[in-house]
Amino acid sequence: MAEPSPLPPPHPFAMTQASPLHSTDDLLEDLAGSGELLIVQDLDGVCMPLVRDPRRRQLDPGYLHAARRMEGHFAVLTNGEHGGSRGVNRLVERALDGQADPAREGLYLPGLGAGGVELQNRFGEASHPGVQPAELRYLAAVPQRLAQALRERLPALLPERSAERLEPLLDAVVLDNPLSPSLNLNALFAAMPGDVARQQELQHLAGELMGEVMGEAAASGLPASFFLHLAPNLGQCGGHEQLKPAGPDGTGTTDLQLMLRGALKEVGLLVLINQAIAKRTGQAPLGDAFNVRTAPHDHPSLLALARSAIDPAQMPRLVGVGDTITSEAAADGRSWLRGGSDRGFLTLLQELGKVFGTANRVVLVDSSGGEVDRPSLADGRLSGISDPEDPLKIDLMIPGGPADYVRFFKALAARQACG
Repeated sequence: MAEPSPLPPPHPFAMTQASPLHSTDDLLEDLAGSGELLIVQDLDGVCMPLVRDPRRRQLDPGYLHAARRMEGHFAVLTNGEHGGSRGVNRLVERALDGQADPAREGLYLPGLGAGGVELQNRFGEASHPGVQPAELRYLAAVPQRLAQALRERLPALLPERSAERLEPLLDAVVLDNPLSPSLNLNALFAAMPGDVARQQELQHLAGELMGEVMGEAAASGLPASFFLHLAPNLGQCGGHEQLKPAGPDGTGTTDLQLMLRGALKEVGLLVLINQAIAKRTGQAPLGDAFNVRTAPHDHPSLLALARSAIDPAQMPRLVGVGDTITSEAAADGRSWLRGGSDRGFLTLLQELGKVFGTANRVVLVDSSGGEVDRPSLADGRLSGISDPEDPLKIDLMIPGGPADYVRFFKALAARQACG
């Protein structure tokens, strides 16, 4: 049988918009005068550098004040959470350092956390549309279950670490998020630098433990409540996200999150659009109760729903900002495995622009400068990020990372306030 033809090497994105963007200054000018604008933005790796321990993340207080000035034109969309001991609200409070009361002054970040099931306004008032008490009770017990399992199984993988020395690592690895308990493997990867074989064993162990948690949920009467989100990932196969194995060029999948079914960023994008239109017009085109638990979850149905229910005259111009998309050549040498936690919502945002005739923009921030091993945008080749046939087209790449994006965001907010 003939060998498959090799895939062409990665190359920079071709600009597909009529007005190409080469810098954040270009984007600033492009958005000037945009009437109904809605920026939908991821958090980790976008407005703050990636770190191994989420509790050590830092937000710029000037960014928080800029977000306040962008009220009505800005929302976050993240797989992280607003609340809880490791949530973004704690970062907001620490950044303000007592100089402002975020609850009184409206300086919390509005939008959706936990992939879309945690809705928060700028005063920190949160709700969990569609989430059932039994699901919350099950989630609350998961962190302790994961920590105990790792205490029992990690010594075989890290024999050089005593039980006492493992305990601080477990505190950084097991994330007690109320709505999406997770395993963050970065601290353990750092304990085995360059040892790809052991890093892959660790990923296998983490996947095995999360699979057991999923099985226990089904046995306890919650067979369809949860799914496993992997970040970064290589897309889906058979309805499940595919793990990106550690390799010489990077650690691959670092986060495994138990998430509530329906907590998909692309669904969350429609929730945010529905809210923005309702706030401006007094009427929610998708209904006041529309949420990620009851919405369709496949991409074509979401696009069809938007087309059927939203008046084009009411659709805002959208800007999507993320940092995590992936693409790897498949084993057959003829196709690509595409994934990443921001790919779904950025792709839907791009397609909504085509359908509704709005000049939507997709922005990708380089998050490789933090503590977490990520592919870089610096050389423009986008190896591991995209491919020449990728349907997701990026309007602007920000190789300067979160610092450059925050500078742009502050400048945009200043213009918005003056306008």
